[in-house]
Amino acid sequence: MNSKYLAIIVIAVIIIVTTVFFLLGGQVSRSISPPGGPNALPAVEVRAYQGNDLSSINDFRENSIRGPQNVNTSDYRLTVTGLTNKTDVYTYQEILAKYPQYTKIVTLFCVEGWDATILWEGVLVRDLILDAGIDPRANTVIFTAHDGYTTSFPLDYLMNHDILMAYKMNNVTLPAERGYPFQLVAQDKWGYKWIKWIEKIQLTDDPNYRGYWEKRGYSNTADLEKNFFSN
Repeated sequence: MNSKYLAIIVIAVIIIVTTVFFLLGGQVSRSISPPGGPNALPAVEVRAYQGNDLSSINDFRENSIRGPQNVNTSDYRLTVTGLTNKTDVYTYQEILAKYPQYTKIVTLFCVEGWDATILWEGVLVRDLILDAGIDPRANTVIFTAHDGYTTSFPLDYLMNHDILMAYKMNNVTLPAERGYPFQLVAQDKWGYKWIKWIEKIQLTDDPNYRGYWEKRGYSNTADLEKNFFSN
């Protein structure tokens, strides 16, 4: 074969191989995830969990004292104070980063006659209280909401049960009308004890404290097996 034609063939082969190489290289690079990992898709509400049917987050009725509160988490602070060894103040992100998160299916029963069974996700109130330290005189815990709503519980109730301060329901972040950033999951208590938009947890030695509805004749214990107008 003429050396001239041989040289042309060799050059053509080199060009073809080089082109294929870069084409394949381009395909590989496009398959690599961008920095920071894959993009997260919006959370989807679940309606069943471990064989249990769940209510919709839209099944709740709006019955707060001043309407849904729109809390900006960049300004939000949760204060744990009162008869404690120290006062703790947290941002929303600090709570989620510091404390273990748990899930639990609990049904809220409202005195209006409706109920909703939800998969709640949150942190344990007990963990927040233990970190602040408990003064031996403390026997009651008062919760205060962004809208001024208050309610209280015996300290033993919160320490001896896995009571959640929830930030998610049915796998989605709490909407504003459901108490974002945090709602108390007060299991075995009537719905008026499930305080939303929690901003302060205060330990006290006053077992006779009455919250918003309790001052208006509702039971302070709010046990489900009892009438909510009796103590």
